[in-house]
Amino acid sequence: MSYGVLDFSALRTPMLLWQQMAQMAWEAQMVIALRTAGMMGVLRQDHSEPHRMVLEKADAATEAMQAALRAAGRGERADRVMAAALRPYRRRTRANVRRLSRKA
Repeated sequence: MSYGVLDFSALRTPMLLWQQMAQMAWEAQMVIALRTAGMMGVLRQDHSEPHRMVLEKADAATEAMQAALRAAGRGERADRVMAAALRPYRRRTRANVRRLSRKA
């Protein structure tokens, strides 16, 4: 990179990671709202939903840690390690929004 010139390609990966994190945060808030409505009786919800929401946190944390360690072990850059760790959480929040909103 020459001085005085901004390299926009260097910003692409962090921006994509930020976008994925923002999308996951939005979906997580939707999941919280849908589960809260279910616990209040406003929406229909399986009786096992509270148990499921606790168990999935531990499973996602384990998967995220393993993915991050695998990526770091391969010598990936920090943003790719973070993206690998984010993937299991993102997959679960997306699936939860779909599943819970279908019942709404």
